[in-house]
Amino acid sequence: MWCKNLLKVYQWFSRNALRDYCIMNCSSQEVEKIKINKSRIVKKSPRTLITGGLGQLGTECAKLLRKNYGNENVILSDIIKPTEENLSNGPFIFADILDFKGLQQIVVNYRIDWLIHFSALLSAVGEQNVPLAVRVNIEGMHNVIELAKQYKLRIFIPSTIGAFGPDSPRNPTPNVTIQRPRTIYGVSKVHAELLGEYYHHRFGLDFRCLRFPGVISSDPPGGGTTDYAVAVFHEGLLTKKYECYLEPYTRLPMMYIEDCLSALFQFLNTPSEQLRRRVYNVTAMSFTPEELFTELKKYVPDLKISYKPDARQHIAENWPQVFDDSDARRDWGWQHKYNLEKLVESMVRDVRKNFSNKRSLKEVNSYV
Repeated sequence: MWCKNLLKVYQWFSRNALRDYCIMNCSSQEVEKIKINKSRIVKKSPRTLITGGLGQLGTECAKLLRKNYGNENVILSDIIKPTEENLSNGPFIFADILDFKGLQQIVVNYRIDWLIHFSALLSAVGEQNVPLAVRVNIEGMHNVIELAKQYKLRIFIPSTIGAFGPDSPRNPTPNVTIQRPRTIYGVSKVHAELLGEYYHHRFGLDFRCLRFPGVISSDPPGGGTTDYAVAVFHEGLLTKKYECYLEPYTRLPMMYIEDCLSALFQFLNTPSEQLRRRVYNVTAMSFTPEELFTELKKYVPDLKISYKPDARQHIAENWPQVFDDSDARRDWGWQHKYNLEKLVESMVRDVRKNFSNKRSLKEVNSYV
């Protein structure tokens, strides 16, 4: 029966042509078999919940996933009030990561397949409120990992260069090495890495984690140690001066937001059997404040820079200078696109376009 081979040429026919062809040449039973096989061919878009979705990565991640999977398949969530723009781009709901039962209701009601967990207090803010950081970064993470296990979700939790400490090799920092961080932010991220790997090996959880460097985007800074590399564009382009809280020689790994999102999307869609590990370093470049400011002065020649190191200097001195992400490049083909020159060009363009009339962001540069 040559109708059995019809699926092999299915992709070459339009829907109507295939329907007419089947009516003329196949029995009703064979047509039903073709319909079933067709449904198997069409891959279902994952329904994704993003926690902490109104932070630096959440909104941009939602835009990328909605572009690829449809607006209604990406649920943005947070505990803070969204803007009109947030509400207009797709579904938004209130979600408290410390409320396990509430999270269960969301997963069931929205039929969630993937969970992307961005909720966390960043490094500098976490050091100022350790008990809150423990609750949000550790207890909240426990909730989402247990939830993912219970409902068999694919879960992504980002990690950071802050997961390393003064005993780690700094140049380069390999994927597997001693970590032992000295901040509650770093401790919570190592905890997430190890717990996620344990749940993967013990329960088969599809846990995935990328250790990101400092992520640079045009959004205002949010309290991280690497945020000088964002604040200088806002403050420098507006006032032509900037006071940096790190020493000029402080080298740290960095990545532009477009590369960060590209790595996340590629990693989420890599077949599980292709992953040799569950936690990967990813990076694009390493630079110092002085190197960044020198490049920025090509666009703002009269930019005045001063330095006043604060407690974040000590944090940065315990972090990697250069990230070794060769495992990610080998296992799932990670490649970055933005170097320092292209990053600065893009940031100048985006900040001038989106924030040229905004007030000074000097208060964001203070150590809160």
